[in-house]
Amino acid sequence: MRYVRRGDPDFPERLTRYPAMPAGLYLIGRFPEPEERVAAIVGSRNCTPYGRSQARRFGFALAVRGVGIVSGMASGVDCAAQEGALEAGGRTYAVLGCGADICYPASSRRLYDRICSGSGGIISEYEPGAKPLAWHFPVRNRIISALADVVLVIEAREKSGSLITAGYALDQGKSVYALPGRSTDPMSRGCNALIADGAGIALDPEQVLMELGVEMRSADQGEDPDGWGIRPAGKAKDPENDPDPERAEIYRLLDPCGITAEEIAERSGIAPERVSSILIRMVLEGYAAEDGNGFFSKPV
Repeated sequence: MRYVRRGDPDFPERLTRYPAMPAGLYLIGRFPEPEERVAAIVGSRNCTPYGRSQARRFGFALAVRGVGIVSGMASGVDCAAQEGALEAGGRTYAVLGCGADICYPASSRRLYDRICSGSGGIISEYEPGAKPLAWHFPVRNRIISALADVVLVIEAREKSGSLITAGYALDQGKSVYALPGRSTDPMSRGCNALIADGAGIALDPEQVLMELGVEMRSADQGEDPDGWGIRPAGKAKDPENDPDPERAEIYRLLDPCGITAEEIAERSGIAPERVSSILIRMVLEGYAAEDGNGFFSKPV
């Protein structure tokens, strides 16, 4: 861990553009690079299975195109989005409401350790050992939005810390997107309110990538020409005959009635992390479907 003061060469220039930013930050790992495009993905701790799967989907799809993902490492949406980024081999940055030496919540230990191992950065304005006090979290949200070029909210109640992040982002002149949901769903009311107030509607990752100025590859560019990691429509290989034996085996195990990633890992002997990564790619490619409850099947 190191302490980076405002004015030091390594202090994020992004934060110097706005008032009320800390005089220094404690850091494990790295800050986003000055030229790196960064998206904040935030949302409810008590998200639905659908919200969790969408957070992972957006985190993965953005990270695989080189976009850094910043969030708060909270359980629920934050954790799912950051795990999706790591599954894509990307970088993620966690801004904590406690000392950078404290993993909070404890359930995010695996994510915390992976970030500390070189997959991004753990960032905090609080001294080492500082406890995760309730008032720390709304305050730290200004740093999350300041580090990002765009903010995406996935599931939020009417009164939610995620809406505080969105408010900071708007004050900072950032674009805000929200995942729409049913009007009767309490977890979607915050997002629907943001959309009613003019936030962008995030139906798929392509909209956020366009906002960031990241070009999507077209179907006539050939197979994965620029590292997207997803085969263009119309030129995909039959997954049953895929040269990647793990991918072919996972496709073979997909059950029409649904099967979990854990069951696939157990039956195939493939590492759970690898199973999750392949399944997300297959969902994005259209070779697998997820019901929002963690069950995967072959599309009808």
